[in-house]
Amino acid sequence: MNARVVHHPANTLGEGILWCEREQALYWTDIQAAALWRHRPADGETRRWDMPERLGCLALCEADGWLLLGLASRLAFFRPQDETLLPIVEVEPDLPTRLNDGGCDRQGRFVFGTLHEPAAGEARQPIGAFYRLNADLTLERLNLPGVGISNSVAFSPDGRTMYFCDSPSRLIQSCDYAERCGEPRAFARVDDARGEPDGSAVDAEGFLWNAQWGLGRVVRYAPDGRVDRTIEVPATQPTRPAFGGPELATLYITSARDGLSADALATQPQAGALFAADAGTTGLPEPRFRGAPPGFGRPS
Repeated sequence: MNARVVHHPANTLGEGILWCEREQALYWTDIQAAALWRHRPADGETRRWDMPERLGCLALCEADGWLLLGLASRLAFFRPQDETLLPIVEVEPDLPTRLNDGGCDRQGRFVFGTLHEPAAGEARQPIGAFYRLNADLTLERLNLPGVGISNSVAFSPDGRTMYFCDSPSRLIQSCDYAERCGEPRAFARVDDARGEPDGSAVDAEGFLWNAQWGLGRVVRYAPDGRVDRTIEVPATQPTRPAFGGPELATLYITSARDGLSADALATQPQAGALFAADAGTTGLPEPRFRGAPPGFGRPS
């Protein structure tokens, strides 16, 4: 099974893709370009918004017309219609880290992680962490081990299992998920040393789809960690999948050009494109953040 190009913005580091059923459109970020993208597959309409800093991840909001942004240093609300940006809270202001992967849990809280940005000549350290932004806009650190590069934040259909990883470890983990996280357990390992796990999505059957950086593929794992199927992507650095389309039956995949040499780009000109593949199953509606910007009220 192979993925096809549906749009080619030549993203440096495309990430964070999700499907908005209200707009029938995809949102994602190009992290290194500090840009938010939206693409509507039905007519090809595409827009880009420049951000004040790099954008690591994002979420839809219950409050109509708003997004929740995980900018490099802080969380913020953003209204694309008029480009209103409302800061919420800084994250790890005293550490050399930035926000990376994230998404809403089934209760409508935003769960995200950070990554260490080492100085030149330094090794990456597991000083990043996972956090949860609650509907009342309070921020709490989850009781999970430190990470160098947070990724693969996803939740089982019933919301009782959280998936996550520290990408350099090449191990996707899971844990029981409630007000506190249970003890992490190994879920699936990427055995090929050329690659590592990146972003993930969970389908309606509870299978985890993981984009594998460096390996040009998205792998579907059964709830017991068994490999079920693989989608080949014609770019070595896929970053995150998301289910979209009217029936949530299309798997959309972002990708990156970041770090590829001129020779590598010559052999994979589609790097940085937005891909799609027929999933052979359906996804779940994207959970929305239940908090609201101050002064704009909670949704009814």
